[in-house]
Amino acid sequence: MTADAAAGIEIRSALARLRRTTRLPVAFGGLVEPGRQQVRISELSGTATLALSGLPVSSGNGLGGRAVALARPCAVTDYSSSRQISHEYDIPVATEGLRSILAVPVVVRRRVRGVLYGALRTAQPLGDRTLDAAMEAARDVEQALAVGDEARSLAAVAQAGPALASGAAWEQVREAHAALRALAPRIADPGLRAELLDACELLTPDAPGGAVRLAPRELDVLACVAAGATNSAASERLGLRPETVKSYLRSAMRKLGAHTRGEAVATARRTGLLP
Repeated sequence: MTADAAAGIEIRSALARLRRTTRLPVAFGGLVEPGRQQVRISELSGTATLALSGLPVSSGNGLGGRAVALARPCAVTDYSSSRQISHEYDIPVATEGLRSILAVPVVVRRRVRGVLYGALRTAQPLGDRTLDAAMEAARDVEQALAVGDEARSLAAVAQAGPALASGAAWEQVREAHAALRALAPRIADPGLRAELLDACELLTPDAPGGAVRLAPRELDVLACVAAGATNSAASERLGLRPETVKSYLRSAMRKLGAHTRGEAVATARRTGLLP
């Protein structure tokens, strides 16, 4: 799955959540096009026409463009008569019959990557609770995009070869590997979660045919330990009870034939289970 396809799935899922949590009848959105200061509306939910489909929204123009330019949520009670925005997109908005609209930017590492819209077909104020729910949907997309970016970055580093293996840069890769394995179980979309775990595996050498096999959670705990985390820190990172972390660690040590945490990490790295 390409990065754009994965991002499109996240936008689509976020729009469904936005409608469900806010009860707004219409939601739509899209991503900022690479190398251009505009959002292309690619996902529609609850619309009655295709007037908004494929619409390019330039930064600073209309409600969504204002949200992009300011990198913050914006809303209007009656789109067609609002003096807060410019009106380049009045015709497609009116064709769809929208009045009250909110636009929430998706911001990753201080860069706007997309916009989520929610709308009513009547002119009435959109309360703070509705705006908060829309912002929460945008945060979900931000996390998914950030994780996807990191996974692709790690895959690129892995392909750079052994030159990094003994340097400080490789230690950063190991820390990122542990962080991403800890994030993976929190990703709701199975496709994105699988993509993330596949990227993690690219960071580890091919294990010998007879190598020890660890359960996913045993490997998660060991990756945290390898990054220097205590049992308590690993439990917080992984969302597990401290006793559960100890249990997984003991099991991994037993499988690896190790008597200490450090020996378990060293053996896992030597056998290709950890980077």
